[in-house]
Amino acid sequence: MRRLLSEISSPADVKALDPTLLSQLADEIRTFLVDSVSRTGGHLGPNLGVVELTIAMHRVFDSPHDVLVWDTGHQAYVHKMLTGRLDDFGKLRQGGGLSGYPSRAESEHDVVENSHASTALSYADGLAKAFALTDQSDRAVVAVVGDGALTGGMCWEALNNIAAAPDRPVLIIVNDNGRSYAPTVGGLAQHLGALRLSPSYEQALDLVKNSLARTPLVGAPLYDALHGMKKGLKDLLQPQAMFEDLGLKYVGPIDGHDVGAVEGALRRARDYGAPVIVHCLTDKGHGYAPAENDEADNFHGVPVIDPVSGRPVGVAPPSWTAVFAEEMLALGHERADLVAVTAAMLRPVGLHPFAHAFPDRVFDVGIAEQHAVTSAAGLAMGGLHPVVCVYATFLNRAFDQVLMDVALHRLPVTFVLDRAGVTGEDGASHNGMWDLSILGVVPGMRVAAPRDAVRLRELLREAVEHDAGPTALRFPKASVESSEIAAVDRLGGMDILRRADDSDVLVVAVGALAPMALDVADRLHAQGIVTTVVDPRWVLPVDQALPALAAAHGLVVTIEDNGVAGGVGDAVARELRSRGVRTPVRSFALPQQFLAQGRRVDVLAESGLSAQEIARAVVESVAQHDPALERTGD
Repeated sequence: MRRLLSEISSPADVKALDPTLLSQLADEIRTFLVDSVSRTGGHLGPNLGVVELTIAMHRVFDSPHDVLVWDTGHQAYVHKMLTGRLDDFGKLRQGGGLSGYPSRAESEHDVVENSHASTALSYADGLAKAFALTDQSDRAVVAVVGDGALTGGMCWEALNNIAAAPDRPVLIIVNDNGRSYAPTVGGLAQHLGALRLSPSYEQALDLVKNSLARTPLVGAPLYDALHGMKKGLKDLLQPQAMFEDLGLKYVGPIDGHDVGAVEGALRRARDYGAPVIVHCLTDKGHGYAPAENDEADNFHGVPVIDPVSGRPVGVAPPSWTAVFAEEMLALGHERADLVAVTAAMLRPVGLHPFAHAFPDRVFDVGIAEQHAVTSAAGLAMGGLHPVVCVYATFLNRAFDQVLMDVALHRLPVTFVLDRAGVTGEDGASHNGMWDLSILGVVPGMRVAAPRDAVRLRELLREAVEHDAGPTALRFPKASVESSEIAAVDRLGGMDILRRADDSDVLVVAVGALAPMALDVADRLHAQGIVTTVVDPRWVLPVDQALPALAAAHGLVVTIEDNGVAGGVGDAVARELRSRGVRTPVRSFALPQQFLAQGRRVDVLAESGLSAQEIARAVVESVAQHDPALERTGD
């Protein structure tokens, strides 16, 4: 049989295919997706759901002349396959390989490196304005928006602007699979659900027309009157009027797995000459039984799996998220005032056991981090202790709410930041390397970073006990230490992990990098450099016992997986200066740049965060006999 997918190297090849071959192409794409992603891991379910939709888009539009923007970009695998990158999927999400999201460095067909949801319509609005002002009005702007992304406020801010300019056509494809990670929540989800389930307006109107036609004297006049009430009937049977009331032409709902139907709808929408919404119904995981039958998230994101059964290959080690999930559930049984808030991430952040036990005490607000934080502020004002659980990278989106809505009111809200530091395979936009810099400027904010599972449980309990202001707890996307990293002593609130008399170097370890810090100490000891290692536990603000300890050393070394600007290292140096301690501080942290995808350990090492590299740099500093290494008290 002719292998169609191997013949596709550009959108022009997709356009040239006979329409009768498109179903075969879709089948080949799904087979390739399952075979390839099962080897590398990645976002499988979302891409299985947009196969026909993506084929239709590339048959109707001329990328890159016409701009295609994906929200979010994890559903762009098929787009990558049809734009010449099929052979690169063997290194999907690996160092030096294919990004798991659109990448401007990879292809001219990728315009927006978009993996934070609810932003595509704003990009599209700006692009359409730019094309109108630069005599490029022949270029179409197409935004593919998931129903989950429409729970985000930015989408509606953009829709308000797009609808206000009927002369700037923007085509919006709503990829409605009823899910983001988990089933989409909120009033919009209910609205789209009504569109999925209600009988179509045309079918209802035809039924009435056929019935009235059997009453010759009054049937035709009644039908004409009813047809004049089209808008009211649409409101009753298909509440798409919400979009049309904004000034947006609505087309749909369309079967998103029928290439011909989607292609026809897109052609009509393209030729309309004004903003149009095309509503496509798709099934996440479509065509792959293990994904279709997965109740959790239809294989939204998978590790390496067996392609036949869909089961993970090997046994995953315990994760930080799993430890948090257990302790949060235990706290829920102990404290009736404890509630949880998340932004469309219930299962990924480990809240599903808590939600199962306490369904009335969990609030999934959709992809709306700003609302999540201010809603949590309201919960705290009402006498509860909310725990807001998001990926660290998504906290960036709600900084103003953390600062002005929570901290200004000194409210007891706890932020649990999963995937802090380097996340690895998900690439630049998902690295949680900004949270310490952001939270460090928030008055009254206390930030904890556990080094092991024992400390995660301990610090979570301390965080929810704190009622004088906000707290945050951060941990990485990684396996958790299987055994406790015991302290040999306690100074102030800090754990002393390694103590030595007449120590030359003080190493301050931040959270999960404590094992690396201990490895550094061992390497320095082998070079005759005596080292003390401390874990502050609460890394911000700086522990008040740290300056005196630093004054007794010739050099302070901080090790963290936050960006170097404004992180723990900067906070420590600033605190020492304010206390008159002249001991120099050497900060080892992530470079202040966007980091490419790769394994977490490799990205850390490439950023200079390895025990070998840190120890080498410290040895060189000591070997230079820098006078600045003299102890303050000497």
